[in-house]
Amino acid sequence: MMKEEYGFHVDVAKCTGCKTCQVACRSLKESETSKFYRRVYEYTGGHWQENNDKTWHQDVFAYYVSISCNHCQDPICVRVCPTTAMHKDAETGLVLVDHKKCIGCRYCEWACPYGAPQFDPEQGQMTKCDGCIDRLARGEQAMCVTACPLRALDFGPIAELREKYGSVDEIAPLPEKKHTRPHLVITGGRHARPALSKDGAVLNKKEF
Repeated sequence: MMKEEYGFHVDVAKCTGCKTCQVACRSLKESETSKFYRRVYEYTGGHWQENNDKTWHQDVFAYYVSISCNHCQDPICVRVCPTTAMHKDAETGLVLVDHKKCIGCRYCEWACPYGAPQFDPEQGQMTKCDGCIDRLARGEQAMCVTACPLRALDFGPIAELREKYGSVDEIAPLPEKKHTRPHLVITGGRHARPALSKDGAVLNKKEF
């Protein structure tokens, strides 16, 4: 039985899309892979409309969602892995890759609705966010959280995060929570749209 299950909090109202979290994570993990384990989605929508009196009004909106692996309660990547390489850590509930078992079949990559597992062609194996488990063991915070200048991120036992920030764990452009039950808490801004919303679109898909 797991002692605690960890997860992330993302405050969309605070995030300015600076991508410092993304860069800090990549810098820390660059010896492992050139992939981005954390991604910042730029989600925007709305339009301008001319009134009868020739003035204009608008409902344009934009916000940023910083996301990595959500270390889900029911991770689909673990379910589809044929070798049990993808697994939940017994102590923390973090979803990890056992590189002694990974054969690089990429099933986890194709199955994950958050795009967390990523294939590293140099290793021929899967890589992903590990919640900075080595830093956690030293009593340190995850690097993305430490680096965030606006303190828009937090990481810790998911029960504590939900008690502190609430239970919302869905926001566009992320998928519905029912697929994997993510260990994620979202604080949405005034423009936040629900999962599956068609009000906007991700503008920076080519970055990932």
